[in-house]
Amino acid sequence: MRNFNVYNPTHIVFGQGRMGELDQLVPAQARVLILLGGESARKTGTLDEVKAALGSREVFEFSGIEPNPSYETLMGAVELGRQERVDFLLAVGGGSVIDGTKFVAAAIPFEGEPATILEAFGRNVSKALPFGSVLTLPATGSEMNSGGVVTRKSIGAKLPFSNRTLFPVFSILDPTKTYTLPERQLANGVVDAFVHTIEQYLTFDVGGLVQDRFAEGLLLTLVEHGPKAIATQDYDARANLMWVATLALNGLIGAGVPQDWTTHMIGHELTAKYDIDHARTLAIVLPSVMQVRREAKRAKLLQYAQRVWGLVGGTEDERIDAAIDRTRAFFESVGIPTRLSAYGIGAEAIEPLVAQLEAHGMVALGEHRDVTPAVSRRILELSL
Repeated sequence: MRNFNVYNPTHIVFGQGRMGELDQLVPAQARVLILLGGESARKTGTLDEVKAALGSREVFEFSGIEPNPSYETLMGAVELGRQERVDFLLAVGGGSVIDGTKFVAAAIPFEGEPATILEAFGRNVSKALPFGSVLTLPATGSEMNSGGVVTRKSIGAKLPFSNRTLFPVFSILDPTKTYTLPERQLANGVVDAFVHTIEQYLTFDVGGLVQDRFAEGLLLTLVEHGPKAIATQDYDARANLMWVATLALNGLIGAGVPQDWTTHMIGHELTAKYDIDHARTLAIVLPSVMQVRREAKRAKLLQYAQRVWGLVGGTEDERIDAAIDRTRAFFESVGIPTRLSAYGIGAEAIEPLVAQLEAHGMVALGEHRDVTPAVSRRILELSL
C-alpha cells in the first residue's frame, strides 16, 4: 500500500430534522449567499427551512445553477457575492450546485481572471470563502470533498478542479430531502456512486486490503439496496444511498491505492458535447473501459467478479466477461442505458470526441497513464 495523507475537515450533520442546526453552524454575523439550482428547493419548502434556520442573518439568493454548472452562469453569482460583500456561501441542492458553489467560493476573492481557476485545475487558488451545503440529491460526494467540475460553454469543455481550500465547512445530509426526487435522479445517483467507487478500486493490487473491502462494501450496498432506494421512500434505503454516495468520493477509499478516472474523463466529453446526464455517460463508458483494459485490470476484475457478483465458476475470462455483463445489466436494471446508440449517437461522433480529449489534454489517462487517444477511440467504438 502506498504512502498517503488523509485530510478532510468537513463536518457531517446526518439525519432527519436537523436543519435547525444551521443556526450553530453558520457564523452569527455572516452575510450569506444561498446558491440554488432550479425551483425544487423552493417548491418543496427546503429553502424556507434554510432561511428560517438562518434567522436574522443577512441573506441573498442566487438560483439557476444548471445540472452541469456553467462558468457563464456562476460568474453571475460571483458578481452578486462581490457586490453584496458576502462572507459565507450555502449550497442548497445536489452535487452540481455544490460544485458551482466551490467555484464561486474560490472566484469571489480571486485576484486574477476567474477562468484561469479552471485552466489551472484549481491549483492557483490560495484562499476561498467558507461555505456549507444542504444536500438534496445523493450522487457526487461533493458534499465532503474539495473538487468540482464546471463547464465552459464558450469552448465546449467540462473542466475538473480541486483545492484544499474548497472543502465544505459542514454538510447537512437529511435522507428525507430525497423523497421528492424523481426516479431518474435517484438512479443517476446510484450509478454515479458506483462508478466513483470503481474508479478507485478496479485498478491493480498494491496490498490495500482495507480499501478493497471498504470499496466492495459500498458496491454491494448499491447493488443490494440501490434499486429499493429508487423505487420506494424507505428511509433506511435512502439513508444508505446518501451515505454511500458521500463515502464513495470523500478521499477514504482512494487513500494509498492507484486510481483510474478514464471513465469520467471520457464521460465529461460526452456531457460537454451532447448534454447527457453525467451519471449516464459513466454507464455508457465503464463497461467498455472494463473490456478494453481487461488485461491491465485482470487481477482486480477477477476479485470484483468474485466478491461483488459471487462469480466463481468457469475460466478466468468467462468470469471477467460475466462481471462486465453483470455491471451493464445492473445499470440497465435501474433504467440507465449503456450504449451511445440509446442517445442517437453513432460512429460519426467518435473522431470529434477523441479530438476533444486531445484538445483538453486527456492523452495519458488511467492508473498507468497509458490510455492514449487510440485507446479512448476503442473504448468509444465499443460503446456504440
